[in-house]
Amino acid sequence: MGHARQGTAGVWGLAAALVGVLAGQITSIFTGPSSSPMDAVGSFVIDLTPAPVKEWAVATFGTGDKAFLLVVIAIAVAALGWVAGVLQRRTGWVGAVLLGALGLGSGLIATTRAASSPTSILAGMLAALVAVWVLRWGIGRLRALEEATNADTTEPNRRLFMIGGAGVALGGLGLAAVEGMVRPAAVGVPPIALPTPTTTSTLAPGLETTISGLSPLRTPIEDFYRIDIALSVPRREAADWELVIDGMVRNPFTITFDELLAMPMVERDVTLTCVSNPIGGPYVGSTRWQGVLVADIIRRADPEARAEQILSSGADGFSASTPLGVMLDGRDAMIAVAMDGQPLTRVHGFPARLLTPGLYGYVGATKWLEKLTLTTFDEAQSYWTKRGWGEQGPVKTATRIDVPGNDLSAGDATIAGVAWATHRGISKVEVRVDDGPWQEATLGEDVDADYWRQWHLPWKAESGTHQLTARATDGKGEVQTDVVQDVLPDGPTGYHVRTVQVK
Repeated sequence: MGHARQGTAGVWGLAAALVGVLAGQITSIFTGPSSSPMDAVGSFVIDLTPAPVKEWAVATFGTGDKAFLLVVIAIAVAALGWVAGVLQRRTGWVGAVLLGALGLGSGLIATTRAASSPTSILAGMLAALVAVWVLRWGIGRLRALEEATNADTTEPNRRLFMIGGAGVALGGLGLAAVEGMVRPAAVGVPPIALPTPTTTSTLAPGLETTISGLSPLRTPIEDFYRIDIALSVPRREAADWELVIDGMVRNPFTITFDELLAMPMVERDVTLTCVSNPIGGPYVGSTRWQGVLVADIIRRADPEARAEQILSSGADGFSASTPLGVMLDGRDAMIAVAMDGQPLTRVHGFPARLLTPGLYGYVGATKWLEKLTLTTFDEAQSYWTKRGWGEQGPVKTATRIDVPGNDLSAGDATIAGVAWATHRGISKVEVRVDDGPWQEATLGEDVDADYWRQWHLPWKAESGTHQLTARATDGKGEVQTDVVQDVLPDGPTGYHVRTVQVK
């Protein structure tokens, strides 16, 4: 009977924890996604995660790394809930203190997030109150049952177990349903009328129209990669958005979204890649961006001579440190408001984001942009620089083999892919089959030095296992290095090699 009652206590602890989290998640619908207990704790864990562990998560789970984290947190909450139930049965108070502290702790963490407000603590507080009430009610009934030593306690204990199990089901199913409200896909395009850019260009058709499997010259918005630290996509509306420009400037100011749209707009075709993109990886995309040149904003602010960098801050708590000289060297770094002719989607930074050609995203592509602070590298460090990443972050020359796949039939075939050396351009791509000589591939449209280039090479595929290797040469004549380096601290290097089986 003791083991059965301990199991019942554990079930009630689990139910209390899940129902408490459910109450907090529902509250966060009104107080903001970042205030939800799951998001608050998850973001706290992300902030504390060492860079190598973060890279392992991205390499192992890809864009599902955040979903994996939430699952781990849910399992931890369930385990702690079970323990709280057992402790509450034994002591009458320790379990309640444990769950109360966990809930209140999540609320306090929420108040420290970038998107916090005076109401951010409410979700955690309600989670704590509900969890403690459910735990005390359920375990109180169980303890009263145990004190009735002369009664037949088998059937009442079974009923208590079933009620607790129903609470677990309610909490679990409720959380699954509420997650869709707290954490919406948020990929839709907000209804914003974009001004006509002062400069624009046309993009010729890509080679993907004739080479099946080759990456499109322009990446569709729905296929554009997303790597960031946000568990929930920040919900910022254009009417409420402001950009603060401060720090080492003589003329600090704040600009609204309407004021930003009223400034001269440019369109630029730019390839954006993540520093975490492994050799041959998917975290790179190319599209047309529209926005206001950062240089125009900086000139208005009138920076002091000692300013070295622009520390850009986003609504998700992310920050990037971009060398001031890069922003002013004519590469057309911009505050982007649109991609592929449409307003930014929420997952890609709506209402506005930073875009700096030639730099990895962690250095120059802050999403959900809220502030530009001019400062020095000694006085301020960005989110990832504090965690051991490089300070400058220039994009390294890379190429990727898209086709063929791992298996193909013998005969005439095509080896094709994309290459990029953002802000330097691509002048040549070469391919080697096994240990044979390097063969120069045919290059596709040269859109811009900031844009990737498609390439292809005809191949007479013979039966057997073959190794295909590709390398690129940038616009300055520098050949991509064959030295293999991991993504830490400033991006990977090495050739992309694909092993194919020809039948």
